[in-house]
Amino acid sequence: MGRNRADVKNTFIETFGTDPEVFRAPGRINIIGEHTDYNDGFVLPAAIDLAVYVFIQKSGSDRSKLISVDLDESYSFSIDESLAPVDQGWVNYFLGVIDQLQQVGHQLEGFNLMFTSDIPMGSGLSSSAALECGFGQALIDLFGLNVEKMDLAKMSQAAEHKFAGVKCGIMDQFASCMGKDDHVVKLDCRSLEYEYYPADFKAYDLVLFDSNVKHNLADSQYNIRRTQCEEGVKILQQVNTGIKSLRDATLDDLAKAKIAMDEIVYRRCKYAIEENIRVQEVCEALQAGEIEKVGQIMLETHNGLSKDYEVSCKELDKLIDIATNCDGHIGGRMMGGGFGGCTINLIEKKKVDEVINQVVDGYKMSLGIDAKVYRVAIADGVGRYK
Repeated sequence: MGRNRADVKNTFIETFGTDPEVFRAPGRINIIGEHTDYNDGFVLPAAIDLAVYVFIQKSGSDRSKLISVDLDESYSFSIDESLAPVDQGWVNYFLGVIDQLQQVGHQLEGFNLMFTSDIPMGSGLSSSAALECGFGQALIDLFGLNVEKMDLAKMSQAAEHKFAGVKCGIMDQFASCMGKDDHVVKLDCRSLEYEYYPADFKAYDLVLFDSNVKHNLADSQYNIRRTQCEEGVKILQQVNTGIKSLRDATLDDLAKAKIAMDEIVYRRCKYAIEENIRVQEVCEALQAGEIEKVGQIMLETHNGLSKDYEVSCKELDKLIDIATNCDGHIGGRMMGGGFGGCTINLIEKKKVDEVINQVVDGYKMSLGIDAKVYRVAIADGVGRYK
């Protein structure tokens, strides 16, 4: 996972004959607040200590060269040519960010760049957002551009929409840009207002179990969930005209609207409304240092995602089931869009190794699949590296 940074720096110097500037942009986890972003709700992400590292220097001409160290691929272009998406998938993240900066009038020159990442691809830890934010920050510093971090997050999101063709919410780019060591960030997905909460997990560690599966239901089901939530909002508006999205609805509103709702739509709405309440409860528990309560609420979220929102799968449910029966595990849930990917868990530090072994062995025995394990810590957002 990712090449040694000193080796990459030396390779850069050998290849381009100049000493690079180095930037780091983290992946992210989301403690709580899943499938709430497109309902204008709240999320509680944090930047982590797995990151993308960008090595960059001016080329002295209009030519630019991008090198993916991990893929052993490169791409060259002129900074002055008009940009459009290309077949080499990873290149589009870079072109999209350049396009965003140029659109608002920033002047760029040619540059040479190498990058490596220790964020596992496809694990739901937002490696693409980290790439966009790390590259954007590198250009901002290298060319002395006046761009705030929040604007960088928005540009990175737009780059992903327009060049990578992924209609993601803002959370991933926001967390990579705005993350803060030992803190989670409560983000209001409607207003983009945010506040930091302390995230000292004390005697507990954060551990991710990667199910090693990705069911291809994810995209189609995601769109169906969005439609179901919109349908719920239309019915809820009949009992409360102030409701613009599920974020505005209360459980009382839902109880009044239930009779007019399809059972499935009711359960989707119930989950989203309850999840917003849970985000607030976790913030309060973190402030009070009640980490066991955080774990308990994470389990409630998993049950909601599995039963009411129905975006889990047997593999994720199995990982949570095994972990919950381990001594030292205080809570966990599936993380991300669902139908595969990772679970995020809080485990007592002194029992971490024991729990990891039990979960990995139990998962292999039950389903015949090897789970990957990532131990993560909360870290700072994007910035210059050393």
